[in-house]
Formats: sequence, C-alpha cells, structure tokens
Amino acid sequence: MRFSLFSREVIPFFLRLALLGFAALAIDALLHWLNAVWIGRYLGIPGVLLIIGSFGYSLRKRKLITSGKPATLLRLHEYMAWSGSLLILVHAGIHFNAILGWLAVWAMLVNIGSGLTGKFLLQRARFRLEETRTQMRAQGLSSAELEDKLYWDSLTFDAVKHWRAVHYPITLAFAVLALGHIVSIFLFWGWR
Repeated sequence: MRFSLFSREVIPFFLRLALLGFAALAIDALLHWLNAVWIGRYLGIPGVLLIIGSFGYSLRKRKLITSGKPATLLRLHEYMAWSGSLLILVHAGIHFNAILGWLAVWAMLVNIGSGLTGKFLLQRARFRLEETRTQMRAQGLSSAELEDKLYWDSLTFDAVKHWRAVHYPITLAFAVLALGHIVSIFLFWGWR
C-alpha cells in the first residue's frame, strides 16, 4: 500500500509539533495540580543544557570534534533539542511577565519548525531522487543519460541540502534572545 505525501510527510511533521505542545501543557498542568509550579521556574536550566549538548552534531559536522558517528549524533541532536525545548516550554508556562523570555521562546519555536521542515524536506528530496534514479535504471538508461535526465533533480536536491542557511540565523536569533534572557535574570535576580 502506497501512502500519500500528506500522510507520509505532513502529518508526522505536525504530530511532532503537536506532541511537543501537548507534553508541555500536560507537564505544566501536572505541576499546577501538584502545587509545584516552582519546579517549572528551574526547568529552563536543564532545558538550555540539553539544547547546548545537542550541538555536538553541529560540531562533528564541521569537524570541530572527531568522535561520534554523524547519524547517531543527528538523532541525539533531535532528541536532546526536543527534550530541552519541552523543558523550556514548561519553564515559560503560561506566565507572560518577561517579554525577552517570550521572544526567546518564540524564536525557539520557529527554530524547531525550521529544523523539522529541513529534516522532512531533505528526507523527501533524497527519497524522490533515489526513487527516480531507480526507475530510470530499470528503464535501461546509461549512466550518462541518467546523469543528464537527473540534472535538475540533483540541483534541486543540492539546493534543499542548503536549508541550513535559513536554520542557522534562526538558531543564532534564538541563542541571542535566550542569552539576553539569562543575563537579565542574573542582573535582576533577588540575590539577598
């Protein structure tokens, strides 16, 4: 049975975003029910640490570190960034008293959307290119003919691989806003 593009690509994308939102609301509601809302105040710290830890994949990809398999580090990046984002969303809760913090949360959500979009676009483009290549090989095309016919598809795939050019500035905006929020917390904290 062949699944439609919508059920194979779009639904999983939105389910991951919805799961993140639902999990954050459920944890926040549980903390309120247990009268332990104060715990949410401190969940931003492990959330940020998880997100920082998720950058191991980026460091490996740029050859700044040499340990770890890129595929494993990518999965770890996805899980750690998702978990860290969840903790930060619970940390933010439904409290609207810090504009800088909320700007950081919105930048984080846009960053998550950007990362998931890039992941699904890249998977889809790679799958489509390989599927087309396999079909054309089955038709008996020579390597030169195959390369000729897939020229534009290959260019498109290469362009999709550069989605990170959009993801990086969004990540930088999130990092700057989050850092501004963290610095302002330390500046205005009641240290007495």
